[in-house]
Amino acid sequence: MVKLPTTEEGLKACKRLSTEGIRVNMTLIFSANQALLAARAGAAYVSPFLGRVDDISWDGGELLREIVELLQVQDLPARVIAASIRHPRHVTEAALLGADIATMPHAVFKQLLKHPLTDIGLKRFMEDWEKVKP
Repeated sequence: MVKLPTTEEGLKACKRLSTEGIRVNMTLIFSANQALLAARAGAAYVSPFLGRVDDISWDGGELLREIVELLQVQDLPARVIAASIRHPRHVTEAALLGADIATMPHAVFKQLLKHPLTDIGLKRFMEDWEKVKP
C-alpha cells in the first residue's frame, strides 16, 4: 500500500501505480471532488480528514456522507478511511455514514470503551464478588 497526497502529481502517481496493481491510499482529502478524482485515478482508499474539516468550522460528517454517497452512485470501488478522528462521536458518525475504516489516536480508541454505567456496573460486580468470595 502506498500513501499519496491528493495533488495533481499524487493523482498521476496513483494512476500509474494502480495500473501496475499497487494499491494506493489517497490522503489529505478535504472535498468530495478530491475523493472523486482519487477514486477515478484508481485509489483503493480515499482518506477524508473529518477533524481538520471540523476545525475550520465546516462539517466533516457532511463531507464524509457526500464522499460515501458519491462513490456508491458512481459505482467506484474505493473504500473510505475516516481520518483525523478527534473524539468517540466522530467514530460513531463515521460508521453510521458508511466509512469502511477509521484511523484515530490511541486515546480516542480507549475512550470508545469508557462509559459511566459500565464503570458503575463493574464496581457493583466487584462489591458483590467481595461479599461472596471464599
